[in-house]
Amino acid sequence: MKKFKISIVALAVSAPLALSAAVFPPAPPAGDLGRIIVNPYGIAPLSAVIETNNKNVSDVEVIVKGKGKKGVDISYDVGPQSLLTHDGIPVFGMYADFRNTVEVSYKLDGKPVQETYTIQTPAISDFAMDNRSLSRLQKVDVKKVAPGFEDRLYLVNSFTFNPNGSDIAWRSNTGAAGFDQAPHVYVVDTEGEFRWWLDQNSIYDANSRDIDKRGSLMGFRATDKGTFTFVQGQKFFEMDMMGHFSRNEILPRGYQDASHEAVKMPNGDMLVRAAKTNYLRPDGTVVHTIRDHILQVDQEGKLVDVWDLNKILDPMRDNVLVSLDAGAVCMNVDTELEGETVKIEPDAPYGDLPGVGTGRNWAHINSIDYDPSDDSIILSSRHQAAVIKIGRNKEVTWIIAARAGWNDQLAEKVLQPVDSKGKKIKCTDNGKCEGDFDFTWTQHTAFLSSKGTITVLDNGDGRHMEQPALPSMKYTRFVEYKVNEKKGTVEQVWEYGKERGYEWYSPITSVTEYRPETDTMFGFNGSIEIFKPGQGTRGKINEIDYKTKDVKVEIDVFTTKPHVPHYRASIVEQVNLFND
Repeated sequence: MKKFKISIVALAVSAPLALSAAVFPPAPPAGDLGRIIVNPYGIAPLSAVIETNNKNVSDVEVIVKGKGKKGVDISYDVGPQSLLTHDGIPVFGMYADFRNTVEVSYKLDGKPVQETYTIQTPAISDFAMDNRSLSRLQKVDVKKVAPGFEDRLYLVNSFTFNPNGSDIAWRSNTGAAGFDQAPHVYVVDTEGEFRWWLDQNSIYDANSRDIDKRGSLMGFRATDKGTFTFVQGQKFFEMDMMGHFSRNEILPRGYQDASHEAVKMPNGDMLVRAAKTNYLRPDGTVVHTIRDHILQVDQEGKLVDVWDLNKILDPMRDNVLVSLDAGAVCMNVDTELEGETVKIEPDAPYGDLPGVGTGRNWAHINSIDYDPSDDSIILSSRHQAAVIKIGRNKEVTWIIAARAGWNDQLAEKVLQPVDSKGKKIKCTDNGKCEGDFDFTWTQHTAFLSSKGTITVLDNGDGRHMEQPALPSMKYTRFVEYKVNEKKGTVEQVWEYGKERGYEWYSPITSVTEYRPETDTMFGFNGSIEIFKPGQGTRGKINEIDYKTKDVKVEIDVFTTKPHVPHYRASIVEQVNLFND
């Protein structure tokens, strides 16, 4: 069969309004297919759909050409389900305010076709500008990209201040409704170019007093279907990179304040980190809890199961809490308190502040992972400096943490550190250990790797349950552990970051994850230099060679305002985007 190539300059149009076609006729078709619709769902302005016009289209491949000689091409196949879902060919990865060249090959009625489109995209901008803004968009500084990593794409889950401030609050001084910042979510390539952008106005309303339209958009987590899960305030979501939602749901009645994490289970159910409204404490007080419940919600929106950590763990353990840096507790940053420890008052008001007891931020669960081998969940509890595995029976399987402060029942679940030969490593109750072993401190993202190990971002605040003499003595690590459940032991098998010292220190947020396709440890330090005045907070994307620990990728991204952290970053796998 003879192949042919058509070059088309298409005037891309925005998603059509519900108006009469007789008054506003549709744009003419482009090539052998239909129209080109930019931003078809009103969510992702750097995406488009080439409509198939009910034609018999199959075997689709898309290449969005890079800008200039060093520009990064983005290429992917489009499966039949994606063609049906979007009623056309999805185009992802275009540059902003640019006439993008997009090459599309496919079969039309079984005959091969190749076409080249020129698609104009709009400019992107930050709506949340005010007197604290440092730039229109986040600055990107590419430090290093090793050969073989040029086609990597990184989704950055970041924030900016709401110009109106966090003006939402509950009627009583409880809950976490004030946990509220406008989103900055985008994809950056290895040339530092934006290749995807979440329209802030599409999902967040800075002027609304409706809490369902506010909150901190957090926890972008890739699924194996090319989608991402995330949470914002009172809702949880699953969305593809075109902006098409497969889940966009309000939390079940009786729960509130979804933040940090939602993860999809193999059966399609969603695990969501939330809090309980109107919780009856043992002393008879009714409170809204803080970041201490895990919900399992099925695909019909029904609540299947709940892990109430107030009953499973010990909300009165304060050993870690009293050692925290008061200057940075999650995304609550106060530069004047840097280096000072958090003051814990037993009769402190209930609400979103570090403290002991149900109704205060005693647990601060910031990640969830699911272990299908035994139907259990793995949690990162920042304010307990602990990685914890809990079974379906609501009983703790094991704890990776220092021994101090656990009650008798939970102390039996704390794993014993060992070396590579299985020999016990001596540690103090506060977690100072012999050799190279260390626990994680105010950590984030305890993820089960493809090797069966646990990877954790060890932020490093309150290390060994104390503040050092100087803040510059702090450091952050990517760390990996191997757990032997039968023996009740834990071995540290890999670490990186201690040698980079304070310049790599990220007190809050951040992520690390092993990547088998490149044999690298991917990580993102989301709050470097968060206390530094006069600049945006530095976020550092890294990929570290697992065997040699050489830096393969290092890219810095900056927030548009000072003292605002990024949250996480993720790798966007081109091959999985739309390949059913």
